[in-house]
Amino acid sequence: MNNFRQPAVAGLFYPAGYWKLKEQLQFLLDNAVPDKEFSNILGIVAPHAGYMYSGHTAAYAYNAVKDKIIETVIIISPSHREYFPGVCIYDGDGYETPIGKVPVNKNMIEEITAGSDRFVYKGKRGHGEEHGVEVHIPFLQFIIKNEFNIVPVVMGDQSKIFIDELANCLSSVIDEKTLIVASSDLSHFFSKKEADQMDSIIERRINHFDYIGLQRDFETKVCEACGAGPIIALLQTAAIINKNYSFVLHRSDSADVTGDLSEVVGYLSAVVYGEK
Repeated sequence: MNNFRQPAVAGLFYPAGYWKLKEQLQFLLDNAVPDKEFSNILGIVAPHAGYMYSGHTAAYAYNAVKDKIIETVIIISPSHREYFPGVCIYDGDGYETPIGKVPVNKNMIEEITAGSDRFVYKGKRGHGEEHGVEVHIPFLQFIIKNEFNIVPVVMGDQSKIFIDELANCLSSVIDEKTLIVASSDLSHFFSKKEADQMDSIIERRINHFDYIGLQRDFETKVCEACGAGPIIALLQTAAIINKNYSFVLHRSDSADVTGDLSEVVGYLSAVVYGEK
């Protein structure tokens, strides 16, 4: 196994050094403890900006699942650098970060893509420089104490037809030791006041497990998130397997760090779960 995707944003979005990265992860997790505990968790929503901006919010989600037994993590990211039709699942051997290598679950990838007519397929398109998958892996390496593998997914097109097919494919292969990570930031480059108004719509929809309303809001541009497709795919997968609860753990924006209120980027973390 030597076809590992190398880090593309180490030293930019998070520290490139092993010890510096672990030190930052420990600091983030120590200062982001959720007020509530959740069981029967299927997935989380977490942001993918640089750790200095969104790491605090992301850490709330990772703290919520730190005691879950996890063997496979399906990470669903938007494609920031190129458009392509459908959904591409990485077909290499795995991803590497400064902490080490994480293999892909090739058996699950085969099952997922075999269940798709044509929209969900194997390849490397969209994965080369994409940070939306990569930034989550160090968090996972830090909180999961056992060996685990990943299914890295990049959505080249977030239209409803692709979301529906991805959710149907995922719902047929996941088990209690699977975690789904929906990778997304929220509104981009509005004033803090405007961003808060838009991002609060997403927060309410998630808290009410209303992925149908959320899909409509994104389509009508009432609100925005670069990973709208991944968020809806996670909620829709949960609905198919009757895990019909979701809760926002933390919401913030870049002004909390920069102090610039004129143009901010919004962040949110949430858990998706079923009844005990």
